[in-house]
Amino acid sequence: MTTIAANGAEAPHPIVKFNPNDRRAFIGGSDARIIMGDDQDDLIRLWREKRGEIAPQDFSRNLIVQLGITTEELNRGWYQGATGQAIKDIQKRVRHPVHGWMAATLDGVVAETGAVFEAKFMLPWGFTEEAAAEKHMAQLQHNMWVIAARSAVLSVITGGGKWVEITVHADPLYQHLLLTAEKKFWRCVQSGEPPLLFGIEPPRPRLTAVKVVDMTASNLWAECAATYLRTREAYGDHEQAKAELKKLMPEDAKEAFGHGIRAKRSKASAISFDPVEMESVHAPGDRL
Repeated sequence: MTTIAANGAEAPHPIVKFNPNDRRAFIGGSDARIIMGDDQDDLIRLWREKRGEIAPQDFSRNLIVQLGITTEELNRGWYQGATGQAIKDIQKRVRHPVHGWMAATLDGVVAETGAVFEAKFMLPWGFTEEAAAEKHMAQLQHNMWVIAARSAVLSVITGGGKWVEITVHADPLYQHLLLTAEKKFWRCVQSGEPPLLFGIEPPRPRLTAVKVVDMTASNLWAECAATYLRTREAYGDHEQAKAELKKLMPEDAKEAFGHGIRAKRSKASAISFDPVEMESVHAPGDRL
């Protein structure tokens, strides 16, 4: 939105002022995903929405969004039943204590741990926990920063009838970059200068291992498993024999040999073993 002065010159963009209860008055978790994303058109649309130049997007006919809204209560109840953890502060809006333009509308908070709770509906095609965590990383890190939480729980129901719990930990470096990007975006909202993509890769999510996986179809797994089973008993015998040989080696011996092996003691008193040819092993001073 450009303002033209009386003399025909382009005037500076006006500073935008907001009602603090208006969604335009703050950056929320869903906004963070766009700000840290890779779509310039989405970023400009969000910027224009925050400035009041266009109406917010209408998601009333977006089936995936509506499925997420409809299943949120079911999702929360399923999580509580599966984990025994209670959820509090449902749909509570929280402002950052320092950055007033930064806020979060929470799906909830895990009462016992203080973790951010986020309920999502996702389609099953190509679904992976890593991809789900990466997709929602900016929103989770934003909400964790707002309420000073150390972790977040992503509770996902898929269209394939599957429920998945993913734990994501706060990432201080990413949160610093997120805050920097959001500050720049908010300055653009107030000044009228169009924003640019920040271009930051989300951190690789550290996921809690909870899956049980059948590897029967993997040929490499089958090959390595067969080798493991074949050598397991021999390996145990090998380690036991090595321990006994170390005990038998005299404490004042630098080197010992016999029956096809040679033991050497290092300066740090570590003992190592090597196979040797029987014919080439002789005591010091021996002659053929």
